Amino acid sequence: MRAATADAKRKEILGLIYALIGIFFFSLSLPLTKMAIDGFNPIFTAFVRPVIAATLAVPLLIAFKAPKFPQAHLRAFLFTIFGGVFIWPIFIASALNRTTSAHVAIIVSIMPLSTAIFAVLRTKQTVSWQFWAASVLGTALLVLFAISRGGAADADPIADLFTLIAVIASSMCYVEGAQLTQVMPGWQVISWVVILALPICIPASFIAWVLTHHNHVITTRSVVGLLGIGYSSMYIGFIAWYRGLKDAGTAHGSQVQQVQAILTLGWSALLLHEKVTTPMVLIACGVIGAVLWALISRQRIPVIS
Repeated sequence: MRAATADAKRKEILGLIYALIGIFFFSLSLPLTKMAIDGFNPIFTAFVRPVIAATLAVPLLIAFKAPKFPQAHLRAFLFTIFGGVFIWPIFIASALNRTTSAHVAIIVSIMPLSTAIFAVLRTKQTVSWQFWAASVLGTALLVLFAISRGGAADADPIADLFTLIAVIASSMCYVEGAQLTQVMPGWQVISWVVILALPICIPASFIAWVLTHHNHVITTRSVVGLLGIGYSSMYIGFIAWYRGLKDAGTAHGSQVQQVQAILTLGWSALLLHEKVTTPMVLIACGVIGAVLWALISRQRIPVIS
């Protein structure tokens, strides 16, 4: 009994580590997207992401002789594709085209809480009131953190709406994708996700390029940003993230995502030369404390798929 409990604990801890690795890659998404749209149209960057990711996905599926696509789970895959491949990239790139990554971070900071809510509804998990209190506290601190960077000064109602739509779609995508990892490894899930999106993304990205490329000046910086969101945000990050959610539990593991905003703002300071102040560091410590509270205070029951 003790051995089984110890094994479950080790699996959970390993899951949290994988989730953190995924968050590390996801934290680059906003600044890299901001870099990419400096030289490319936002719609083009959204549609070409899966095409770039597929250059890794296809060889990996072939090299590891992955099983054929499971037709029985087509609906779940389509749901995941809709949220993660189309809605999130299109709306988040459009929002970043209208405002700064600091301002977008204000709304994106609610994603851990929205992911946990969708996870509880989807998987019928039971969590304690302290879990929800910690989630709300962490989200509130993240909002204050983003505001302390001056993000609110760049308010744009349309950008806010775009970001909110992206957050809701991405949260649902995370949960649905995590459920798929119950029937296949996470790297196969995201591989099939990007491959199934290609029939739409290849022609869409080509059309977007033809119609918009003359309006932009391509730079090395924008190419780095584009390749970054294609490989890290669209593919590598999801491999680690799905594994983490599977091992740690979706509602539980999703709270690690509260650290993403801190990392994102750190990358923004490094890549976009934004200022980091002492109050930001203090609030960041508070957010990490809220995450730890959420991680140790939850009450879990077996998942009912």
